[in-house]
Amino acid sequence: MAELMERWNRTVDEAREGHTAPYADPAPYGAELLRRWTEPQRKYHTVTHLTAVLDQVDTLAPHADSPALVRLAAWFHDAVYRPDRSENEERSARLAERALSELGLTATAVQEVARLVRLTTHHDARPGDPNGAVLCDADLAVLAGTPEEYARYAEAVREEYRFVPDDAFRTGRAAVLRHLLELPELFRTPYATRTWEPAARRNMTAELTRLTT
Repeated sequence: MAELMERWNRTVDEAREGHTAPYADPAPYGAELLRRWTEPQRKYHTVTHLTAVLDQVDTLAPHADSPALVRLAAWFHDAVYRPDRSENEERSARLAERALSELGLTATAVQEVARLVRLTTHHDARPGDPNGAVLCDADLAVLAGTPEEYARYAEAVREEYRFVPDDAFRTGRAAVLRHLLELPELFRTPYATRTWEPAARRNMTAELTRLTT
């Protein structure tokens, strides 16, 4: 957790763009975010996922216009998470708007982070949106793990939705996988398209087969 806190503080400082006014100390905000990321209902959307997304943002940072803002969006993108609710991204974006305004970011920067958080609802970054492409690709990078890593991811997602009956879960999960597999491209950045796309499609195809046979 200490390393994550260092990353948080460093990112906030960078996103402030050198402004030195006596803004709020970022440390309590980072601690509150980590408290949220360790809530007991989380099985996949945990600190492990947060760390993985931050690491992938670092990998993809050369493709972003504003890497610090993308990193902040990664911190907030699942900060509010209830698997039985549909407004998690919107509530997470509003949390980002409140916190980052208090932390001294410009209104433009706050709006961009909130926009990026909302974008993770459907991961539909448009052409000409490099920040959105980096965040969405980093969030979906788990799909391109090894078969063993992907299996652990799928099991954790099922555990988060343990309140859903098996038949209903299989139907819903299969629909999500079909939608993703029908997309012309899962990823938007050149690196992710080249490096992650083939493995992600293999993993999802295998899971869809298991769910439907």
